[in-house]
Amino acid sequence: MSRTITVIPGDGIGPDIIESAVKIMDKAGCDFIYEYADAGLVALEKHGELLPATTLDAIKRNGITLKGPLTTPVGGGFTSINVTLRKQFGLYANVRPVNSFKGTKARYEDIDIITVRENTEGMYSGLGQTTKEDGSEAEAMSRVTRTGCERIVRFAFELARRENRKKVTAVHKANILKTTSGMFLAVAREVAKDYADIQFEEMIVDATCMKLVMTPEIFDVIVTTNLFGDILSDLCAGLVGGLGMAPGANIGPDCAIFEAVHGSAPDIAGQNLANPSSVILASIQMLEHLGMHEQAKNILAALRDVIESGDRTTRDLGGSHGTMDFTQAILDRL
Repeated sequence: MSRTITVIPGDGIGPDIIESAVKIMDKAGCDFIYEYADAGLVALEKHGELLPATTLDAIKRNGITLKGPLTTPVGGGFTSINVTLRKQFGLYANVRPVNSFKGTKARYEDIDIITVRENTEGMYSGLGQTTKEDGSEAEAMSRVTRTGCERIVRFAFELARRENRKKVTAVHKANILKTTSGMFLAVAREVAKDYADIQFEEMIVDATCMKLVMTPEIFDVIVTTNLFGDILSDLCAGLVGGLGMAPGANIGPDCAIFEAVHGSAPDIAGQNLANPSSVILASIQMLEHLGMHEQAKNILAALRDVIESGDRTTRDLGGSHGTMDFTQAILDRL
């Protein structure tokens, strides 16, 4: 029986790269039914709101969503759409894998790191944000819970075990943030005792940044809090050629959203210039999540071969072709 998934094309280059991913999944024999839904600027223009109720209903009903980049308008009291989705559906785990691809302009060749970021607590929860009327002071609150810390660390260890990973590194700043980061570290140490088969290490966030640049090969799975995870996962993307090569999954108990993590690049929207690799990699993450390992493996092999051979690659990958040619090169291999 065909599975229905929600597809949110998004803004800017979103519709172009999502179309690419859908064509590739169809060619790989995924046999999905797609329920398209609007969010972001497109939804604001069409429906007068960034996240219409019909879109939220579709995400909930189907449980699996593939999403292009969304733009939250700057200012005007608009809340981040991504933060809203994470809260609404309890998407507590943000999983950001990065892998080296031969043929990119990356500085490293053998990167294979997964960052597991807590997605709902900490500095990004938006609690206690106040500014004095005279503009002299501003304040924001970071709150973490034992439940939230345990849930994300256990998720990282379970992922490591499932994917035959050797090590989990808990990244913190407990030497300074003794309450919030201190709780995260204490819980990580406790949870690690349940996974004797996996090496556990702890590392302060600033040292982690330095070591990721100098000796990235020492990392395997990184687990950390919201703010640090946001920064580290982008740093990791830089090791493999940038955000154009980095997918992301947002996973909760009943729902998962897979996405391109780069922006909507409105300056090149509709010009057949965008590299669709990030959302193709997100679709591969989605297929793995659904247990469709054969299709995921075939798409990844085709993508790798296109980039490595330089066959019809986009400009950011050193080629001179557009989104459609790049997509066709993958389809030809499938």
